[in-house]
Amino acid sequence: MFNKTTYQRFSFFEQPVTNTQPRKNITLKDAFRAITSDYLKEPTLQLRSITDKDENRKFKATHFSYVCFSGTFTQRNEKALIQHSGLIAIDFDHLEDVEAVKLQLLKDPHFTTQLLFISPNGNGIKWIIEIEVSEKYPHETWFHVLNNYIQQTHSLEIDKACKDVSRATFLCYDAECWIHPKYMVQ
Repeated sequence: MFNKTTYQRFSFFEQPVTNTQPRKNITLKDAFRAITSDYLKEPTLQLRSITDKDENRKFKATHFSYVCFSGTFTQRNEKALIQHSGLIAIDFDHLEDVEAVKLQLLKDPHFTTQLLFISPNGNGIKWIIEIEVSEKYPHETWFHVLNNYIQQTHSLEIDKACKDVSRATFLCYDAECWIHPKYMVQ
């Protein structure tokens, strides 16, 4: 029987963000281990102490590795997609109450959280969920459906760049990163 969780691989890219060649393909369990390990702790704390927007953006772009959760790629470019992972990363920025939004998303009645972690700057959330991508319902269509759903159901705004299948998502330290338990029994 096909086990979708074993095939949800996606591309990992080493910093800086200008590097568009993937280093390897990883799984949600691999991403979870990186996010919860001390490997990313120091740069995350350092980034959160930088208050100047331009300096903060430059530090993040040069010091954080990233993934493209939505698939495997020969390079970071939507035309270089090898295979869609069946995942989409939804990015919520500049939240007033990160913890309340985390709980709200974890309890969502229609979309099961696969991975959830606080963004590098500490004031946003990365919410990874499964989608059923097909010719009729490609990645960008799913983004628009999710955008409308999240606005109506949770009164939240999604970062519009999430519609890009090759969207870079920086990995950062979050000791309380949440992963669906099914990934931890493999």
